[in-house]
Amino acid sequence: MKLLDKYILKKFLSAYVFTVLILVAVILVIEFTEKNDDFIKTNPSAHEILFDYFLNLVPFYANMLSPITVFIATVFVTAKLASHTEIVAILSSGVSFRRLLVPYLIGASIIGATIFVLIGWVIPIANKERVAFEVKYIKSPFTYDSRNIHIKIGPDAYVYMESYNNAAHIGYNFAMETIKGTDLHQKLSASSISWNAEKEKWHINQYTLRTFDGENETIYKGSNLDTTLNMWPKDFESTYKLEQTLTLTQLNDYINEKIARGADDIETYLIEKYERFSYPFAIIILTVIGVIVSARKARGGVGFQIALGFLLAFIFIIFVITSRSLAQVGDIAPQIAAWIPTIVFTGIGFLLYRYVPR
Repeated sequence: MKLLDKYILKKFLSAYVFTVLILVAVILVIEFTEKNDDFIKTNPSAHEILFDYFLNLVPFYANMLSPITVFIATVFVTAKLASHTEIVAILSSGVSFRRLLVPYLIGASIIGATIFVLIGWVIPIANKERVAFEVKYIKSPFTYDSRNIHIKIGPDAYVYMESYNNAAHIGYNFAMETIKGTDLHQKLSASSISWNAEKEKWHINQYTLRTFDGENETIYKGSNLDTTLNMWPKDFESTYKLEQTLTLTQLNDYINEKIARGADDIETYLIEKYERFSYPFAIIILTVIGVIVSARKARGGVGFQIALGFLLAFIFIIFVITSRSLAQVGDIAPQIAAWIPTIVFTGIGFLLYRYVPR
């Protein structure tokens, strides 16, 4: 790494850290203002507010804003270099524009790799405490209100409940069917099923077991039955921001479990998974765009270029929010939605590189 690379890389990384700290600090102040009424109402301790909530908000927002902050930092550093005629001097010495991009790409790669590790395995751990705090002190008590619940609990086993009370851990109008191919082999039905925490088993009262063998049907009625099922009370608990609290390994396992059960609400988790992979690439693309749009010396100073950087950054946010919303309603596949902002801005970067004077 040459002296020029170290010079630009140092400026770029320090500007990125400074931008992150400033934006996160502003957001935390706004967050405290918005949540202050909730804190007064629920009365959490100062230690819980500072360490369980706000301290864990810092890495969350730092990650969420990373594509924006890296873009703003790039524009700020490059525009300042251009305003001091340093970019002109560098290019006049025989350094190509592609070569000028090298320290920026190194910095973006360092940030991208760090962000990927953090959002994959570190930040979810911090999010667990933050989300738990929100559930306890900010959100209203959770009530499971889904009706006509269908769950696949095995290769040939399916469970149905008309409703479930998550406070009492009781399911109503319960039925479990064993279906092989298109044939119904067995059906267990009961008016209710409840969770026995001591035995860690499901307790079934007044059940009817029907067994089918061709056209023959055997009926057995019992009063009490304790059984284990591939179904747990946690399956009916609040999933508020659950995707943010899972490490990448846990997220993959959870998605596979949902798919095996035939669940149809996995879009949120798939989007979260693919966005974690797309973020590092978005950081690199936005860094390149930032250098391109701010490498020329502006007569009016760096103000316009920094404003342009903010504009493009917020356009990127709009693309992220829009594509995520479309994926959640099923209009586009989650893996495509997660990559749309990066793909679009890659195209923008290519056009800018080819046609914008530098």
